[in-house]
Amino acid sequence: MARRKILTDEGVAKLPVKRKRYAFPDPELPMHYIRVQPSGAKSFVAVTRDRDNRQRWITIGSPPVYNIEEARKRAVEILRAVREGKAAPDAFEAVAANYIRLHCEAKGLRSIVEYKRLLKRMSHEWTGREFKSIGRADVAKLLDKVEVQGGPRAASGTLAVFSSLASWYEARDDSYRSPVVKGMYRGEAVKRDRALTDDELRAVWNAADGTFGAMLKILLLTGQRREKGAAMRWEDIDGAIWTIPAEKREKGNAGVLVLPDLALEILNTQPRFASNPYVFAGEGSHIKSWSRRKREFDAKLEGVKPWVLHDLRRTARSLMSRAGIRPDISERVLGHVIKGVEGIYDRHAYTEEKAHALKALAGLIDRIVNPPAGNVVSLEARAL
Repeated sequence: MARRKILTDEGVAKLPVKRKRYAFPDPELPMHYIRVQPSGAKSFVAVTRDRDNRQRWITIGSPPVYNIEEARKRAVEILRAVREGKAAPDAFEAVAANYIRLHCEAKGLRSIVEYKRLLKRMSHEWTGREFKSIGRADVAKLLDKVEVQGGPRAASGTLAVFSSLASWYEARDDSYRSPVVKGMYRGEAVKRDRALTDDELRAVWNAADGTFGAMLKILLLTGQRREKGAAMRWEDIDGAIWTIPAEKREKGNAGVLVLPDLALEILNTQPRFASNPYVFAGEGSHIKSWSRRKREFDAKLEGVKPWVLHDLRRTARSLMSRAGIRPDISERVLGHVIKGVEGIYDRHAYTEEKAHALKALAGLIDRIVNPPAGNVVSLEARAL
């Protein structure tokens, strides 16, 4: 009988380097492999299938951080945890779950939904992976993928969440050091001052159809943030009055807004579903997937320079000034905090004043998107 081969640390070091990456099976432990890169770098990986029957290649770590016996022990823990649908205490998903519970939920962070979304995206890459084994190269590889799919801002947002998670974990572990360093953020931070021109506003308005398009129009007509518009519920609307719920730790809120007729006409075209309370309904909730929807919408536009959804809010604020609305009233419509003594002592609701501001805003928008025949003059032509 032939003797079973035994793979040792020396044997791992002697595995040949080939032109293409390959995985060498560990004869001592099924579903445990040593992955060898063309560069000569080696790493231990566990290969299994999760409860959705998706094959998962879970990186354990590289020698000499792990020796072969430590890697096998870790592989057994990972394989068992994945098979049972559980996370090992030091696995990425377990650390992320504790971070959400002990940090985000405990502090009542308003951005917790976005944090959960991005951490779920990371878990697709690192499920079962020991948190400490996720190094700078792993983070950079993920950021490259996110940047290709969503651009540098999406990559930087992902890095910001991981950096917060890593700093939180570092404060709880004597030996861990965050792999995030200066220079990893993608692109440059840009202070935006973009407002749509009349021609651009007209193009956006005319292309805005369907549920997403209706929401864009409401954002422009009310000056609210996209999260407020998307979260609008039918129960929040009583006739023409929209009561915007205040969230925990929220600094400012527009409160009660009397919607103009143009906004009500748009809302009345939206279908109602007994199973979904949202005005701009998505699958089981309100519409999401902002980046994808925005890309699809932009593909229909012509003559509009790069813009983001928040530019609609800035455009609405600029148009209110153009319509002769007092700055302090415009700020209250947007839900900005009024600073100083006025903000502390003036407890007037300004409901009628805000209603007038939105009516004036709607009137100006209507004149821009539906100008009298023969009276459409581009800004460029005016300059000439």
